[in-house]
Amino acid sequence: MSYQLSAVVADAELLREQTAELDHAVLGELRQDFALLPVTPQLIEELTGELPDFRVDPPDAGDPFHLVLAPALTDVLAGWSQRGPLGYLEAEFSGGLGYQSAVLWLGGTVSWGPRFDGTLETPRAQWPINAALVELGVEPGTWIDPFAELGLHLERNTDGWLAHGRRRLSADYWDDLADQWESQESGK
Repeated sequence: MSYQLSAVVADAELLREQTAELDHAVLGELRQDFALLPVTPQLIEELTGELPDFRVDPPDAGDPFHLVLAPALTDVLAGWSQRGPLGYLEAEFSGGLGYQSAVLWLGGTVSWGPRFDGTLETPRAQWPINAALVELGVEPGTWIDPFAELGLHLERNTDGWLAHGRRRLSADYWDDLADQWESQESGK
């Protein structure tokens, strides 16, 4: 099964404030009062007035993102980070192969990263997205890692996150459905 992520993650209130007037911003609710903003070509054009650019070659440590983080976009994200930390997270997996990348801004400048991992052979805590989420303030919980703790595993791609946000689902929505199903099945 494949997985794709291209999103800004930050405190939900920070993202609500910064995106309130945007036509192409859809926020997906995560746990621990975080939110995810799927990064789409339409959003980038609305934020920067420019079409996005994507790398032709696969991401690597030197160029860790498929999306080219152009100065116009990083200026917007750096500006938002004046209100609190935020990160751009990117991942793509299929059949066990893929990568993760992450970068954080705080106070108008890059405060962590960018980090890239194309093998994910290190312990989970060292994977770029998990490490970035810890830097953002995600607290440990009952889930296997910060990625799952926030609920980033709930949708498989940008379209899924857009639908999640438009339907105003919480990260616990799927857990609630599973609990209902288990209750129904145990009652039979």
